[in-house]
Amino acid sequence: MPNYDSGPITNHAVVSHEQWLAARVSLLEKEKEFSRARDAIARARRELPWERVDKNYLFDGPNGKETLGDLFEGRRQLVVYHFMFAPDAKEGCPHCSFWADSFDDLAIHGEHLHQRDTTFVAISRAPIEKIEAFKKRMGWRFKWLSSGGTDFNYDYYASFTPEDMKAKSGYYNYRHGESFPDREGASVFYKAEDGTIFHTYSTYARGIDLLNLTYNFLDLTPKGRDEEHLSDSQAWVRHHDRYEASVGSARA
Repeated sequence: MPNYDSGPITNHAVVSHEQWLAARVSLLEKEKEFSRARDAIARARRELPWERVDKNYLFDGPNGKETLGDLFEGRRQLVVYHFMFAPDAKEGCPHCSFWADSFDDLAIHGEHLHQRDTTFVAISRAPIEKIEAFKKRMGWRFKWLSSGGTDFNYDYYASFTPEDMKAKSGYYNYRHGESFPDREGASVFYKAEDGTIFHTYSTYARGIDLLNLTYNFLDLTPKGRDEEHLSDSQAWVRHHDRYEASVGSARA
């Protein structure tokens, strides 16, 4: 496996503690500004108008057929991760798998999300048998269903028809031009007291960065995500059982 690490940091500024503290306090003001902007965006997200879901989607789950309404598990809010795993694929997308390693904690300690009236699931077009086998290989515990045979992925702009792919006209991240069969994303739904379901929000591409715990930790470090030197920013990503020795352990 190629080494995608950029190597050691050299010639970085080193200052006295007083100078470091002054620089840190200056950055704190920018961080506070960013936090306020993020809070404002979250409020705007909540204030978006909703659209009613009129189709009766039926998914294949590990325990049989389930409707979209069933996936809420008695709660009012549902977050769906659109996991790239096409019906003819041998395994799930390594990049979606990178994200899934983060949100698998929701299956271990779902109590936090459940306390906020919210349920999480992943959905792919692959048949449930393939999903279950790959899920076992990865050691994941989150709920993952198949939408194969439904329009769900297409309706929420996470999958594209052969005609879309040929013409490179798939509508992804709110613009035309997609040519892949599937793309990553997340969609959010709300279930009213009378059972009516509404689609409230969907996000794609960089919009799902918040769901990736590894990236959020890396953003705190001096080297960051260490991807600027790569022609493909995620060229380094593998399924977690396909990595060779890490950079640090190789030097030890």
